[in-house]
Amino acid sequence: MSLTRVKSLNIIGCGRVGRTLGRLWQAKGCYRIEGVVTHSVQTAQEAVDFMGAGRAIAALADLPVADVWMLAVPDDQIAQIALALAQTASVAQPAIAFHCSGALASSELDGLRSLGWQVASAHCLLSFADPNSALEQFAGTPCALEGDTAALAELKTSFQHIGARCFPLDVQHKLLYHAGAVFATNFLPVLLDLAQRLWRDSGVPADVVAQLNATLLQNSVANILAFGTAGALTGPAARGDLALVAQQGRAVTVWNTSAGAAYQALSELAAQLAKHE
Repeated sequence: MSLTRVKSLNIIGCGRVGRTLGRLWQAKGCYRIEGVVTHSVQTAQEAVDFMGAGRAIAALADLPVADVWMLAVPDDQIAQIALALAQTASVAQPAIAFHCSGALASSELDGLRSLGWQVASAHCLLSFADPNSALEQFAGTPCALEGDTAALAELKTSFQHIGARCFPLDVQHKLLYHAGAVFATNFLPVLLDLAQRLWRDSGVPADVVAQLNATLLQNSVANILAFGTAGALTGPAARGDLALVAQQGRAVTVWNTSAGAAYQALSELAAQLAKHE
């Protein structure tokens, strides 16, 4: 009986996303992790230790040949790293490469695509603030895939193997798609921080601020899940109290100009949402 060969994986930029995915694939036996490159050998070794597999490599040129390459680097580095990688001996054999940006397209890897590689982008809709927490939360995570046919087939299989729920995404919609993720995750901590600062500056005791933060967040999430976004909406904008919205907006603007602009913009959106209830 023949055994299926486990494909090899090189990881470039093994931060929180790279470490989480690498460890999940290693644990499931989906990939055999080979070389790991980050901004230093020390952080690459820390990633290897976390994943329990791979070998810390000092430079792109020293990476071994692999079947699949993951570029889990900041968005503004993807294209330049792909071009640099295209100049190394490791890419003589065409393979599959993908990056993990939610906003940028697979065309960021055109430096490799021009050599006959199959390329793609794969974005998991999960907060990777802490890799250990992400490991526990990953099952069922939606994963947007975009790119070349063979690369998409490979990634769909490997991501589903670790519990992701994959779906295709048209390249022209990536920026809007990712903006949705930013609104849902990145901006929520900003809004909560603003609320806490407003309460503190209003003289609310610190222990009450903490209680308000936890209680209102939990209640809001519960109401959204139960009644939908429009059904969960409350406040002056939702009930059409434009005079209070304006008065409160002026007060917030005096406190913080940027927060005042955000209050006004969000109040207008809240009023629009309330009309669809």
